[in-house]
Amino acid sequence: MNIPDYIMPVVGYRVWSWDAIGLKSLNGELWMPGQPLSAACRTLAGRAEDGLAVHDAPQMNCTCGVYAAKSLDCLRALGYMRYGSIYGELYLWGTVVEHQLGWRAQFAYPKKLVLPLDMVPLSMGAAESRLTTLSAYSCDIFVQHKERTVPLWRSQTGYDAVGLDLLIQRCESWYARRKEERRIKRGDRIAILGHGIAVVEHADRNHVHALLWNRASVRIGRKQIVWDEQNMRWEAAAVADMSRSPKADGGE
Repeated sequence: MNIPDYIMPVVGYRVWSWDAIGLKSLNGELWMPGQPLSAACRTLAGRAEDGLAVHDAPQMNCTCGVYAAKSLDCLRALGYMRYGSIYGELYLWGTVVEHQLGWRAQFAYPKKLVLPLDMVPLSMGAAESRLTTLSAYSCDIFVQHKERTVPLWRSQTGYDAVGLDLLIQRCESWYARRKEERRIKRGDRIAILGHGIAVVEHADRNHVHALLWNRASVRIGRKQIVWDEQNMRWEAAAVADMSRSPKADGGE
């Protein structure tokens, strides 16, 4: 059977993993920006698959080549959608072997990327840094939001206002929640070095008033209280004032 050598690219669908370096195949193969991924038959110690001699990829009776599905439905049917963090379209050209649900190609390069919204870092600084790695591929980037895709980056014009607003709103909501979570309130616990755990009774603009296990009342400057991310609690190394609670002495 003759395998066609495609001059005009075929458009396929696939998934990638994504990190600060860029796009990677699920097997860890890095896709370099501006460079097509070139397939090679992976042989071990000179032994080719099915007894074939070392050859250019892909071949009809081998499994080598850059894989792509014929459609998103085919990609889902093959089970790949649950593994990747990004999905999208890619160009396939050179020698291309056709299968029932997809192709194996000699060369490939991303055409369009769709990024699930929950995969974008919540910090705008981190999000911008990560998205910069994607924009280097010079292809359109979309964000998957609920049941629709929203344009985020156009290869010819840069950021799209609709997608950028979506990211900003998400980041602002996250910062608002974080701010509320980091607000010291009645009932919170504070680990005080050398004294143990104190329970917040109330807080004013400059100080936090809390009660230790022995009913001693403590007044701590807000600047002395920090959030420990590892222990998920407030901690303080200094106490501005400490006194016995009347209840500890039998008072009312």
